Amino acid sequence: MDQQARPTVLIVEDEAIIRFAAVSMVEGAGFDVLEAGTADEAMRILESRSDVQVVFTDINMPGSMDGLRLACTVRDRWPLIELIVTSGKIAHPPAELPERGQFLAKPYSGRQVTHALHEARG
Repeated sequence: MDQQARPTVLIVEDEAIIRFAAVSMVEGAGFDVLEAGTADEAMRILESRSDVQVVFTDINMPGSMDGLRLACTVRDRWPLIELIVTSGKIAHPPAELPERGQFLAKPYSGRQVTHALHEARG
């Protein structure tokens, strides 16, 4: 399939079991997936690839920045990348998210993830 048919989503989640489940949901929705366990790792991926179209990130993560700061950095450096931010501990109102950012509360379902991805991709 070509790039347009299978957009690439970067999943940023430090908990391996949750990341594995998210990968399964995103692939099931028809997207290609890249994985990162920290925002620092996600930044390295984003700096080395040009095919990422959506970043799906948890907020609470170890490292030099959390997922909300990552989302803001992505919006500044790569304004065309769409953002989906998730947390099981924090519910951020839209005003705290970067422009065009969506929030999904954990636990989320495959249907919610699919809907958010398709909404992000327009």
